[in-house]
Amino acid sequence: MLYLLIIVIYSAAQIAFGLWIARRVRGSGDFFVAGRRLGPGLLFATFLAANIGGGSTIGATGLGYRDGLAAWWWVGAAGIGSAILALWVGPSIRRVAAEHDLRTAGDFLEWRYDRRVRATIAALLWVGTIAILAGQLIGIAWILEVVIGLPKIAGCAIGAVVVTAYFGAGGLLSSAFVNVIQLTVKVIGFAIALPIVLAAVGGVGSMHAAIPDPAMWNPWRHGASGWIYVAMLTPNFVVSPGLLQKVYGARDDRAVRIGVGLNAAALFIYALMPTLLGMAAQVLHPGLENRELALPMIFMHDVPFWVGALGLAAVFSAEVSAADAVLFMLATSLSQDLYKRFLNPGATDRQVLFAARIASVAGGALAIVVAFLSKTVIDALSVFYTVIAVSLFVPIVAGLYLRRPRPLDALAAIAGGVIAVVVAQLWNDGQPIGLFTPAMCGLAAASIAFTVAGLAQIQGSKTPKAPSKVPKNTM
Repeated sequence: MLYLLIIVIYSAAQIAFGLWIARRVRGSGDFFVAGRRLGPGLLFATFLAANIGGGSTIGATGLGYRDGLAAWWWVGAAGIGSAILALWVGPSIRRVAAEHDLRTAGDFLEWRYDRRVRATIAALLWVGTIAILAGQLIGIAWILEVVIGLPKIAGCAIGAVVVTAYFGAGGLLSSAFVNVIQLTVKVIGFAIALPIVLAAVGGVGSMHAAIPDPAMWNPWRHGASGWIYVAMLTPNFVVSPGLLQKVYGARDDRAVRIGVGLNAAALFIYALMPTLLGMAAQVLHPGLENRELALPMIFMHDVPFWVGALGLAAVFSAEVSAADAVLFMLATSLSQDLYKRFLNPGATDRQVLFAARIASVAGGALAIVVAFLSKTVIDALSVFYTVIAVSLFVPIVAGLYLRRPRPLDALAAIAGGVIAVVVAQLWNDGQPIGLFTPAMCGLAAASIAFTVAGLAQIQGSKTPKAPSKVPKNTM
């Protein structure tokens, strides 16, 4: 019960701090983009806290338990995407967002293309976002199941309440400051736990002897893990709407390069931690029916109490911080892309803010249902990552760097990518077709469709229509 008490106190502290920060929110600009005043430090904290979530802790440890060193790529691929965002895409899209007062990825898509592209991506995003939020809630549920035997649905509900309480009040502003606390707990917890757990199995040498299968020590690929994660995960960490909106909140380009760049470097280093913890768990707890219980089991049974309590708090932080980033993405998209753009264009600042808060509550409730129906964290996250990678990457990058991409080009890319993924999933039950994963097939199809549509329109018209502009926010 002491473990539960610590988690309860920690959760209450996060909610209280988030609500205190929320008093600074003066309007939707603070809620959506933190007043565009995040420096490198806060940007680093809010990015890394969001990126080290359920998939990067409980999920990645479970992959290490099953697939060995190749699980590094689950987090490593995120680091690659973050580096691209820091040095290439991030500064460019921040400048556009600041100049035109854009607040969501949907704002950018309408500014660059038209409202059809915005609406199409928004609809796909809502489905995918519920899935990734569910993945974080599953991670919270696994912790509470190991600690006190709490049923999965109850654990998901508790996680949703904690996240919704502090995010719904203050949006990105609250989230950014709470993320600093969460990140501190994560770093300390994992940094202390890893050497203790490795010592418990006798060091890496003894672990190698206990896991003699050479495939488990192959860093490139084993089982479903390996470099193939790059196609599914890397594009998401370049164009994920939740991360782009954090970039919108940056003070300047320097903050983006330093803050997001340091986040990328940290992910490369951190990626080895859950991998090794998962392999150690295979030695300490062989035969787990649910591999995603590996990390909570280690913290409950294989380290001193104070280390276990800190470790569980660190994992809980990871789930909650990632969940609030996802809730941010969902709430801002529903309130800005749907409510203000289509349902009530004349909405006041107060009405948009209220809509965002209602959306966060509704999204949290729906995610509880999806989490209950999903089996694992990785299952839930894979839905989101694949959908975003194949539908959003090509339109965003092309919109930034091509001179005159047309709306039909973007719509063709979205349709081509999604159709290719569905076909690839059904063709081989989600498994790679040769070397090509469904995500790879989708990205290739999206790129080809974008190019073909563009060439076809060039043949039909030599004077392309200028992109429509999203109405500038005047609130």
